[in-house]
Amino acid sequence: MTSLKKERINVNEITLWTGDDNPSHDYGGPGFGDYQTLGNIVVDLPQHKDNNNYRRSLDIGDAVSTVQYDAHGVQYKREYFVSHVSQVLVGRLTANKGQAYTGHIELQDSHKVAVHAEGNTISANGKLENGLRFGWKVLVQNTGGSLKVNGAVIEFNGCDALTLIVSAGTDYVFDDSKKYKSGEDPAVHVNDWVAKASQKSYDSLKAEHLSDFHGLFNRVDLDLGQSSAQQTALPTVRRKVAAVNQFDPDFEEMFFQFGRYLMISASRDSLPTNLQGMWNDINNPDWHADYHGNINLEMNYWPAETTNLGECHLPLFNFIRSQLNPWRKQTRDSDKLLTPDGKHSSKGVACIGQHNIYGGMGYFNMDGNVDWDKTITAWYAQHFWEHYAFGMDKTYLKDVAYPFMKEVAEFWDEHLKTVTKGTKEQLGKLVVPHGWSPEHGHEEDGCSYSQEIVWDLYTNYVKAADALGVDKEFRDRIAGQRDKLLWPGIGSFGQVMEWMEEQPGEKDDHHRHTSHLFGVFPGHQFNWETTANLTKASLVSLNARGIDPSSDVTEWAFAWRSALYARLRDADQAHHLLRELLADRNTCANMFAKLPAMQVDGNFGITGAIPEFIVQSHADVIDLLPALPGDWKVGHAKGLRARGGHELEIYWDNHTLNNVLIKSVVAGDVKVKFGDTVKTIKVDPSKATHLDHNLNPIP
Repeated sequence: MTSLKKERINVNEITLWTGDDNPSHDYGGPGFGDYQTLGNIVVDLPQHKDNNNYRRSLDIGDAVSTVQYDAHGVQYKREYFVSHVSQVLVGRLTANKGQAYTGHIELQDSHKVAVHAEGNTISANGKLENGLRFGWKVLVQNTGGSLKVNGAVIEFNGCDALTLIVSAGTDYVFDDSKKYKSGEDPAVHVNDWVAKASQKSYDSLKAEHLSDFHGLFNRVDLDLGQSSAQQTALPTVRRKVAAVNQFDPDFEEMFFQFGRYLMISASRDSLPTNLQGMWNDINNPDWHADYHGNINLEMNYWPAETTNLGECHLPLFNFIRSQLNPWRKQTRDSDKLLTPDGKHSSKGVACIGQHNIYGGMGYFNMDGNVDWDKTITAWYAQHFWEHYAFGMDKTYLKDVAYPFMKEVAEFWDEHLKTVTKGTKEQLGKLVVPHGWSPEHGHEEDGCSYSQEIVWDLYTNYVKAADALGVDKEFRDRIAGQRDKLLWPGIGSFGQVMEWMEEQPGEKDDHHRHTSHLFGVFPGHQFNWETTANLTKASLVSLNARGIDPSSDVTEWAFAWRSALYARLRDADQAHHLLRELLADRNTCANMFAKLPAMQVDGNFGITGAIPEFIVQSHADVIDLLPALPGDWKVGHAKGLRARGGHELEIYWDNHTLNNVLIKSVVAGDVKVKFGDTVKTIKVDPSKATHLDHNLNPIP
């Protein structure tokens, strides 16, 4: 939304994509395509040019945007929300005096298709060059005054209030046999959604929206203390800058919840969030606003399970499963995916690091590397497993997660290579051939990033097979291969080596990616209890990578480093990076992350990092307050989740645990840790388990 005189409401539909299956794998060509914007709805209010007392706000707890201002002695208010229930965007323009609204409304389609106005509606329907059909519509309701069609616009005169109801759709479907297009006219659904919504009052539409949104958002409450009156009086654009250098508890709470707001808003029933979430006002966005699999797409979903938004994880799984047939074919056909004995792949599935929504992939030339990033499907498999690990839904595990995890494991069963030249510690070990540490350096067998991801895949696969009691022979084979995988080495200055052979300049390498530390986070291969040497080396590597703002650290890299420091129990450094992310170079005035183009992965990433300050469960124990920053002296976190099917309420005071409430979905024994105290607690889904600061039961 822009000026008061001319309101511009940009409209997005997340499935509106150009491109196709891109057989050439040309990332810059038309076959890869771009995420598109539908266009704008413009509300022209010529009399509102002169105004004062302007205030624009977004209530992330209600997902309602509001604009308020005065003009010519009249107080005006505009309110907008998107109803997932009714599949419409709703706007309401009101004033404290009658006959306050005179102007016109137009629909500006970004693809220049014909726009039609009739009665109190304006609509546009068209087809992209790839054949994808789309349609969108706005319906205008007036209180008082009159409406009149003038060409392709609707004029309103002397109205007391206006309500806008907008919907949009395409014929995109999760079906590769139809080339992801149903051929059906999306206008049928769009017209139906608008017609049904128009039969409801504005208050009813808002009430159903709030009920739906609150059902997800209100699951988690984070309290870090109280900000000062001076802090709360600042507008967001100034307050976020001030919060870099001075602790602002309410603002940090908001920054955490902002990522959850974005996830609920953009990841429900359709495609997963892309590089820009779903917010895009141009037809050639940076990096196509695509799906990048070497950190960005995965980072978008780091908050899903820990912050109690498991349902919002499902679009990622639905999307990946819908792409498998074309990915399988390309895996079988590619000369870049030959097995160690020179044959084409006969089983499993892999993908290139960048993909669109039509089964198409594209090579992204970085440092001369145009190969497949073969481990990406294994990284995706981690997300399939985590959804089970947090929710313990065996039906989902059996029908959704396990088949995909097994198929990816089958790919690596065929592709791992035995080391025949190297050090004594390396000889005979299994490695990923032609691996790559994303966007950094050269290809090499056994690079740490690839090794750690395959270890993660194999470990999670074995757990999944055990949970279901299936495929024992293959399960044992994979477990045996996991135990033969080469682990990263420790280098000359005590660091985790990024490649099998140490490279010159690693100590002064400030690259944005920390891929060789996957085993710390989001993986679980390294931890202080069982792999202390590599965990210590990970801290050395992370410190060497650097956090200097003048270095190669991007907005999403701040978020990843924050999560890494939390896992490594350097709480204040983790917190420092959270606050650095608020700086103008990393976030826009509206809190979207940027680099410098708007990219929301940093928003999702930091919302996924913050729970790691408060509770960690990757090492088979619920570890309470493992990385609590010095500024977080008192507070609570309600609704965060831990692996094993546990939801927690954690209270602390003076940096010390006060008490914790554990609600579990399955019965059994669970290890709980605070500081040096570890106890095994029995949990029962029929009742919550309440523990004091010494982890003793509270009746």
